[in-house]
Amino acid sequence: MLHHLGSFFLLSLTVATSFAAVSVKDDAMHTVTLTQPAQRIVSLAPHATELLFEAGAAKSVVAVSDYSNFPEAAKNLPSVGNVFAMDTERLLAIKPDLVVIWGTGNGKVLASKLRSNHITVFESEPRNYEMVATSIERLSILAGTETVGKAAAAKFRQRLEDLRKTYRQPDSSTPVTVFYEVWNKPLMTLNDEHMISAAIRLCGGRNVFGRLKELSPTITTEALLSSNPDAIITGGENADALNEWRSFKTLTAVKKNHLYAVKGDLLNRAGPRILDGTEVLCKQIALAREK
Repeated sequence: MLHHLGSFFLLSLTVATSFAAVSVKDDAMHTVTLTQPAQRIVSLAPHATELLFEAGAAKSVVAVSDYSNFPEAAKNLPSVGNVFAMDTERLLAIKPDLVVIWGTGNGKVLASKLRSNHITVFESEPRNYEMVATSIERLSILAGTETVGKAAAAKFRQRLEDLRKTYRQPDSSTPVTVFYEVWNKPLMTLNDEHMISAAIRLCGGRNVFGRLKELSPTITTEALLSSNPDAIITGGENADALNEWRSFKTLTAVKKNHLYAVKGDLLNRAGPRILDGTEVLCKQIALAREK
């Protein structure tokens, strides 16, 4: 009798543990609670897809957003659109127990709509490296893959520290001034609140438009000429998109041929590969410093 009671107790404990509630804060400081780790996750942003895979949650991801092209396995998952053109009915039909969404702009509106339909939402908007690391950890808690998530976050932090040591500049050194071009018509850049500016700072650079109030401000050609950056960098496969600046011979970046590109997915997505993009960026800023 005691033996059977003991077995029943252990079985009950195992079942209770496997269905234990999990809870974290998302990037909008909402408390996200699930009665058990998520089994059906939908990612509504490419960077969120990469974070989920890095967190060990691949088996639970049942659908993604458009442009979720990394890792390779993500390409095989069905897409429900994106925050600008979402097939909400299809998303609800999937019956996700967790939706990870880009927590800005249209994403905020969509998040509210999903919550009104009793869908649990995690808003993801990392603004710095540590938020990327904790995103991996927090999503792994929600997915029940905490061991994998903790190891991946630790690996991320170690590589980040290695990059900081490699590219740290003496206090007396002057930072390389950088203009990061997001778009050319209209001419758009990023301020210091954006993740890319954090990468520029780590590499020993300074965003010439970092103090502007808007996250993605529109600027004039005259403002760029006045700032006269040491380097102009854009997201893309190559720097050909910057060729239009070559006619502005007074620009230091043009005179010294400091026109560079970093593959857009690496820097524009606040996911694990941000360190790959940072390393490329640091090498380019180092070249601008040496020339």
